[in-house]
Amino acid sequence: MGKRSASFFLLICGIGFWAGFLLPACNGSGDKKQGNADSVLIRPPFSALTDSIRQMDKDSGTVAGLYFRRGELLSQNNLHEIAAKDYKRSWELRHSETTALRYASALSITGHTDEAVQWLKDCRKEFPSNDSFSRLLGDLYMQSGKMKEALDLYDTMLKTDSLNFEAWYDKALLLEKTKDTAGAIAALKKAYAIQPVDTYALELAHMYAEKRNSAALTICDEVLRKDSTKELLDPLFIEGIYYSNTGQNAKAITQFDACIRRDWKFTDAYLEKGIILFRERHYEEAQNVFTMTITVSNTYPDGYFWIGRCYEATGRKEEAIIYYQQALALDKDFTEAAERIKNLK
Repeated sequence: MGKRSASFFLLICGIGFWAGFLLPACNGSGDKKQGNADSVLIRPPFSALTDSIRQMDKDSGTVAGLYFRRGELLSQNNLHEIAAKDYKRSWELRHSETTALRYASALSITGHTDEAVQWLKDCRKEFPSNDSFSRLLGDLYMQSGKMKEALDLYDTMLKTDSLNFEAWYDKALLLEKTKDTAGAIAALKKAYAIQPVDTYALELAHMYAEKRNSAALTICDEVLRKDSTKELLDPLFIEGIYYSNTGQNAKAITQFDACIRRDWKFTDAYLEKGIILFRERHYEEAQNVFTMTITVSNTYPDGYFWIGRCYEATGRKEEAIIYYQQALALDKDFTEAAERIKNLK
């Protein structure tokens, strides 16, 4: 019945390997038009670093740092192709693990996946004690659909160090992506046992909720007991998902309302509440709730889709088509919206 809410991994503001190396270098959806690199580098805010590089001894360690700093600045301005060249120059002057990771990230962002994979393989040999290269390599394998290679990599890491909680966590992400929920839960339980942080607890609770396992409530209640600020959304949302999946609709709505009281812009809570009302055939009330999702975010395709569902359920086909089309315009892969347009026409 339509797309599920955004992956729970996107809801948790916890650890994320890419946050340390990839995200700071990515402020948009893609590179700006690169133009001529030389003309870019002689303009502010890069010109000062460019002048310093020209004045320095090209064999000095200082110039390696200057190339790195300019690469960071270029990355922050979405000029990743040029940034990659600066990271590479910095590396050639002085081998640094951080520079190597930044270069790998720049290669990945610019679509040079095979080159990035080979680079990371080489770095794993040069810096065998730094798991960051292995974790980034695993992420690249997953992004390119090489699930077996990623799983083999994580298993190798865990064979070397069975207490590597980050490898257990990454393995859990992989297994969930391949629909092996039981395996994902087992891996995540290992990560949580070694490193009992809320990020792992809540992801584990979410997996339990999707499997209709009441252990989700136990974990969420424990996290909520420690929430002295009374600001956390995720435990309340997960409990709502559990109650919704087990047919306890009134309790689910109570939890989603609690989320909304804490953050009125929490679109997923509106969406899940609206879906319950829709299933109960309270179409007008459901439509009002779905309307809040697009009031909060007018680029939220699921909100438009479910408003369309309400119109379709009440026989207003033309209005339904308009909202399905809007959902499809915002998400070209929204196949159910496309199918419903086709059927109604």
